[in-house]
Amino acid sequence: MAGIIGSDVETLRWKNGRLEMIDQRVLPARFEYISYDSAAGVADGIRSMVVRGAPAIGCAAAYGVALEALQLRDLGPEAFRDEMEKAFEVLAGSRPTAVNLFWALERMRTRMDAMSVSAPSEIAAKLLEEAHVVLSKDIRINRTLGTFGADLLSDGARVLTHCNAGALATAGHGTALGVIRSAVASGKKISVVADETRPFLQGARLTAWEMVQAKIPVTLISDNMAGHLMSRGEIDAVIVGTDRVAANGDVANKIGTYMVAVLARRHDIPFYVACPLSTIDLGIADGSAIPIEERAADEVTGYRDCQWAAPGVSVRNPAFDVTPAELVTALITEKGVVKQPTTDRVVALFPS
Repeated sequence: MAGIIGSDVETLRWKNGRLEMIDQRVLPARFEYISYDSAAGVADGIRSMVVRGAPAIGCAAAYGVALEALQLRDLGPEAFRDEMEKAFEVLAGSRPTAVNLFWALERMRTRMDAMSVSAPSEIAAKLLEEAHVVLSKDIRINRTLGTFGADLLSDGARVLTHCNAGALATAGHGTALGVIRSAVASGKKISVVADETRPFLQGARLTAWEMVQAKIPVTLISDNMAGHLMSRGEIDAVIVGTDRVAANGDVANKIGTYMVAVLARRHDIPFYVACPLSTIDLGIADGSAIPIEERAADEVTGYRDCQWAAPGVSVRNPAFDVTPAELVTALITEKGVVKQPTTDRVVALFPS
C-alpha cells in the first residue's frame, strides 16, 4: 500500500476502457478500486462517496459523460443526443454543492455541442480525450496552487486542516494538502493537525492516512479539540479546501469548517482556503445561495455496523457549511494568492 500513495496517487484512472476510482469509503482498512462503465454508475459512485472532493468529483463527472457516449456510439445522431441528455441529468443530480461537478459537465457539453454534425462514434472519442485533459489539468493546477501556498507557511509551521483536501480529493497532489506537500518539498519542516471530521471521518480515515504514507508528521484530533489547541498556541495556520466559493469569497466546505474559521479568528491564526478557479462560482453572489446537501441520518447515528445513537432520535446531517469571506485570510489559487477576498478581487481572477 505504501508504494501506491503519495503525491502520485491515482484517485481516478482510465484502465481497459473503464473508469476506476479508489473506494474511499473503506480506507484505510482496505485499498481497492471500483470499476465503472456508465454515467449512472459514476453518479452512484459520486453520491455514495466512493469518490469525494470537488476536483475529483469534477474529473469523475467528465469521465461519466465519456463512458456514456462510448456506450451509445452506435446509435443514430438523434437517439444519441436524447440519451446523452439523460446522462448529463443523472450526473448533475449526484451531489449539489460541489460546483466542479457542474463545471465539468458544462465543459463536456460544450465539447459535444461543438461537434453537432459529427457521428456519435467521433463525438465519443473526443469526449474521452476531453476527460483525459480534465484529469491531467487538475494535477497541474494543484501543483501550481501548492507552490503559491507553500510560500505562506513558515518553516516549522503546525498546520490544522479539516476534512480531506489531499490527493484523494483531486486527480492528484491535492489542494490544502497539496500546499503542505509543496512546502515540505521546498525543504520546510511542516507538521499537520488533522480534525477527525465527523460524521464521515474524512480527516481520520483519509487525511491522516495520506500524511502517514507521505511521511509528513500528523496528529489526529477530534473536531472539538481544535479550540483548545489554538488557545495553547499549538496551531500556526489553518488550511482547508472548498467545494464552492461564491463571487464575494464566501466558502462552502465540509461541515465544521465555519467553526474552525471562527476559532482561528478568535486566536489570530491565519485561515487559508486552497481553491482552484474551477471551484469559484461567479453566478452566486454570496454564500447564502449555495445549496447545502443534507445526507442520510445513519451517518450521524453510527458508523458502518456500529450504531451508538438512541433509536428513533431525530437527526440533522448537513454535509457542508459556509464560512463568510471576512473570516478568510486568503484564497490560494493557481493564479496566485487573493488576500482578504472581496467580489472585486475574486472576479479579477477571471479574464473579462
